[in-house]
Amino acid sequence: MNWTIFVSLRATPKWLSLSLKERDQIASSCLGQAATDERVKMRFYDAEAFSGVCSDLAVFETDDMGSYYFVMERFRNTALLSEPYFEILDIIPALENGFQAFQESELARST
Repeated sequence: MNWTIFVSLRATPKWLSLSLKERDQIASSCLGQAATDERVKMRFYDAEAFSGVCSDLAVFETDDMGSYYFVMERFRNTALLSEPYFEILDIIPALENGFQAFQESELARST
C-alpha cells in the first residue's frame, strides 16, 4: 500500500533570524542527510500565510514504512530539528483511497 505522511512543522525564531542564504545552505545540507532512500519521496509546502498553527508541511510518500521510519530518524538528527530550527507539531499517516483497497479485499474474501 502507498502511504502519504503529512508532517506539520513550525519555524522557530532561530530559523527566521537567519538570512535566506543561511537557510538555503542549512536546508540543503540537512535534507541531503535525511533523504537518502529512493523509496521515500519528500515534498515541502509553505503554509505560514494560511495557518496560524504550522508554517510548513513536509509530505512523505512511500510503500515501505520501515524506510520512512529511517528517513525520519535521520531527519530528526539534523540541525533542522535539533537546533531547533523547526518543531514537529503533528504527524498524520494516511492511505490514499484506502477504502477502495479495503472494499477490494472484502470482495475477494467473499468470493
